[in-house]
Amino acid sequence: MSIKEFKQHFPKLILKENEPLSLYTYTKTGGPADVVVFPKTTEEVKDVVGWVKKESLPLTVLGNASNLIVKDGGIRGVVMILTEMKQIKIEKKKIIVQSGARLIDTSYAAYEAELTGLEFACGIPGSIGGAVYMNAGAYDGEVSEVIESVTVLTLDGEIKTMDNHELEFSYRHSRIQEIQDIVLEVVFQLKKGHTVEIKERMDELTFLRESKQPLEYPSCGSVFKRPAGYFTGKLIQEAGLQGKIWGGAQISMKHAGFIVNINHATATDYIELIQHIQEVILEKDGVKLVPEVRIIGEDQ
Repeated sequence: MSIKEFKQHFPKLILKENEPLSLYTYTKTGGPADVVVFPKTTEEVKDVVGWVKKESLPLTVLGNASNLIVKDGGIRGVVMILTEMKQIKIEKKKIIVQSGARLIDTSYAAYEAELTGLEFACGIPGSIGGAVYMNAGAYDGEVSEVIESVTVLTLDGEIKTMDNHELEFSYRHSRIQEIQDIVLEVVFQLKKGHTVEIKERMDELTFLRESKQPLEYPSCGSVFKRPAGYFTGKLIQEAGLQGKIWGGAQISMKHAGFIVNINHATATDYIELIQHIQEVILEKDGVKLVPEVRIIGEDQ
């Protein structure tokens, strides 16, 4: 890939070469990307996708990288980070949000507009696109419950709108994971609420989150999906793993479902500790823990 040619083709695009992805992931780990681009508009996204396809280059699309581990070898080809696409619009009881906006910011925009339905998301740092991708949720709420439609860009360059039913939401899953379309915009359908009640619920959930989650350290959020009939953190605690250190990573003393970066951890530290937890819990309890965190990239 010719970086010079890329720059010539997209002179207005924010572009960084050989960029460490540890600068963008919430774990503060991850190797370099060959090229990172930050489109600001749908047209820029469409142009980059078309150019990358024409040049037969790999393309990886990221949002806020909060529930993500990028391996220490980094990512080849083009990494497109959508965090510059962050517009939030209110239209009556709907919120129309670009995919790079944070879910937490969207929940506060809803509160300011006296709209209820997104209180559960007031502490989720992921992007809107990422939230759709994995049907993000917390405290008995999921984005699938309030999404009306999603506008996507297919890898063939077609822009289309999918309704909630077409997205085939389930626990930490949406159809986007299979078809790999790029989320551009989401329409949330909310209800009119009362400001005081909305704020009370958000304050309650913020308190719960801050008291139970290790927000003082870099982490990738909840590491594993909840296995049916069990609580992941309790399984890890009862196996005597809480507090275990692996390289620079540690199973959080505050919440055993989190792995925190306490001392310049690498992605390999994270991945090996995840595998160790899986092996111990499978042997002890016969439970297969499935990562919720997405792991991408190349080994070093």
